[in-house]
Amino acid sequence: MRPTTKDLAKEAGVSLATVDRVLNGRSGVKERTIKAVNEAIEKIGFVRNMQAANLARSKSYRFQFILPDTGGEFRNMLLASIKEANHSFSSESTAAQGKQIAVNDPHAITNYITALSVDDVDGVAIMAPESPQVRDAIARLSERGIEVVQFLSGQPKASKVDFVGIDNHAAGSTAGHIMGRFLGPEPGKIMVISETMQSRDAIERRLGFDEIVNSQFGQLSILPSLETYGNENRTNLIIRQCLENNPDICGAYIMNAEAQLPVTAIDQTADISQMVLVAHERTTFTEAALRDDRIDAIIAQNTGHAVRSAIRIMRARHEQREPFASQETIRIEILLKQNL
Repeated sequence: MRPTTKDLAKEAGVSLATVDRVLNGRSGVKERTIKAVNEAIEKIGFVRNMQAANLARSKSYRFQFILPDTGGEFRNMLLASIKEANHSFSSESTAAQGKQIAVNDPHAITNYITALSVDDVDGVAIMAPESPQVRDAIARLSERGIEVVQFLSGQPKASKVDFVGIDNHAAGSTAGHIMGRFLGPEPGKIMVISETMQSRDAIERRLGFDEIVNSQFGQLSILPSLETYGNENRTNLIIRQCLENNPDICGAYIMNAEAQLPVTAIDQTADISQMVLVAHERTTFTEAALRDDRIDAIIAQNTGHAVRSAIRIMRARHEQREPFASQETIRIEILLKQNL
């Protein structure tokens, strides 16, 4: 049997009420008493049953995922994963919801984050590009007692904030290796496409991609990144101009989560069957494009795992305990036509 609060009170030489005040961080307890309780915790190996404690005090958790209002199928997959997670965590008095915002507008997302209070949410998972305004707003959230997780993308310079998602530098390196191997020894140019280069995932993926291609596949040259901003007209225009000005393009790396606009634009301008395309995230579109050879490889991550991980981390931080690092590691998945 694991030690109980009664065992802890006996070992520390204090009352159950005092133990309760120390465990819940309430005021009115002397420093030497807090020290005695903490030493007793270490000595007897006391582990608090937070689920039982939350039930006893009718504590429930409210978490929110701030997502882009663009992203099409991938955004819808995230919303579906949040809904699915609500069923998984319902017995633990935990609920989450998705909020879609124009995250490419730093003022819009900053205004929204600034208006949140502990009366609204206990934790927020934010998927937004880097900007000083958003980074400062995240810091103020933490100061107000709202736990923050950077979700899939985020603020590279935001300190003391957990990140949930794949290792994006490794994902970019993987894409570079696949691209170089698939293209072979012939020289050519690679087009790189992203919704924005202000996001953490895009920056790290580009760095990893460049490192591998430049060091291992010297016959290939990488063009400057094209930013689509999720706009169909802009996507069609910049990709058409890039292909027309660089007839020796032999490959394209699509770094953002929604590949439909870039793949369609490439297919309308060039012979896509003569190019190697590597994209991110498994959606209905990318699966279909992989099957009909418009895409050669997909680098994906499990959205359900990522959502559940963010919820578990926000709960752990709120309960002042460390998350299980191995449980929250999101794996990089490589999908080919043959293993769908």
